[in-house]
Amino acid sequence: MRIHPYLAFEGRCEDAFRFYQDVLGGTIEVMLSYQGSPMAEHVPPDWGGKIMHACLKLEDQMLMGSDVPPEAQEKPQGFHLSLQIADVPAAERVFHALSQGGTVRMPLQETFWALRFGMLVDRFGIPWMVNCSRPE
Repeated sequence: MRIHPYLAFEGRCEDAFRFYQDVLGGTIEVMLSYQGSPMAEHVPPDWGGKIMHACLKLEDQMLMGSDVPPEAQEKPQGFHLSLQIADVPAAERVFHALSQGGTVRMPLQETFWALRFGMLVDRFGIPWMVNCSRPE
C-alpha cells in the first residue's frame, strides 16, 4: 500500500506543481486540464485551462493535485506535507524556497531531534514541515 497526497488548489495547480518540480526535483508526469474532458461541464466556463489532475513523481513517490472549483474549495487544515531531507544545505534550500511568498510557522532551526526542522505554509496555501534528522 502507498499513500499519495492529493492537493486541492483554487486555480493555481499548474503554477504550484511547476514550482514544486523546481524546488523538489522530480518530473511532472501528468498535467490534464478540464478542457475537452468529461469534467468540463462541471466547472465554470472560464476554467477550461485549469488543471483537472496533476502528478509529480518524486523518486518512488507521487504528489498529486487539481484545481477545485471555487464552490467546492476548502482551506487545507489538519495536515502538513512532511519532507525528510538528508543534509542540512538541502533542507535549508528547500525550506527557503518553499517559504518565499508564504508564511513561516516555525523557522528552520536545530531541535533536540533534528539538525534542522521548520514549518511553513507556502504561497499556494499548502502546509509543509521540513526535517533533517540527526545521524543515528
